[in-house]
Amino acid sequence: MMNKIYVGNLPYRITEQDVEAAFNQYGPIENVMLIKDRATGRLKGFGFVTFETEAAAQDALKMDGKDFQGRPLKVSIAREKTEGGGGSRGGREGGRGGAGGARRW
Repeated sequence: MMNKIYVGNLPYRITEQDVEAAFNQYGPIENVMLIKDRATGRLKGFGFVTFETEAAAQDALKMDGKDFQGRPLKVSIAREKTEGGGGSRGGREGGRGGAGGARRW
């Protein structure tokens, strides 16, 4: 199912309602999700818009490069997460040191 788009380079003060208003001209929207930093709760400047149809998502790609509140948007079809999630946290702790893999700064 390719009815979800990635929207990047969003202003940090944007709301989900602002994004929905900008994209609902392309078709009915199921969901808008703006990504926030877990630690601060601050927006990261990107999110996802899920449309009811694949055709609407394809049509919304026209927003790529368009100015949105002073910033050129980056819009593409969202890629599915790969198996395993992908988020490595550095990998320097395993295999060295004693119990618990003590960190050295």
